[in-house]
Amino acid sequence: MNEQDQWETGRGEPRTGPSLARPYAWTEGRTRPAIELALEALVQTTAEGRTVPYNHASPLSAVTQLCLQPRSIAEIAANLGVPLQVARVLVGDLLGAGMVLVRDTLGDNASWDERHDLLERVLSGLRTL
Repeated sequence: MNEQDQWETGRGEPRTGPSLARPYAWTEGRTRPAIELALEALVQTTAEGRTVPYNHASPLSAVTQLCLQPRSIAEIAANLGVPLQVARVLVGDLLGAGMVLVRDTLGDNASWDERHDLLERVLSGLRTL
């Protein structure tokens, strides 16, 4: 049993799995980012984001470190072990602060085949995580 599984609920019962409260505490309970971000959107740390010292206690710092190489929102969520919406909020906050750059992988005029190919690549990437 891991440390998170050993914690008890407020009623003295053992918790059966890790709490989702912590990731939502990182976003102060917010579940919607200031800007809508597609799960396949690529995120990369900006030059400004690279100058900020790493802080192991900060989820925002973890995202900037992950995104030294371009990563999708889905990859960020998987690497941090958080729900997609939490990853979107964190990236949205970093985007607003100029710490990351977000690139859409497809334009509005993308064909169905291009969209299908992209989803196949995203699924393949998620399977390898």
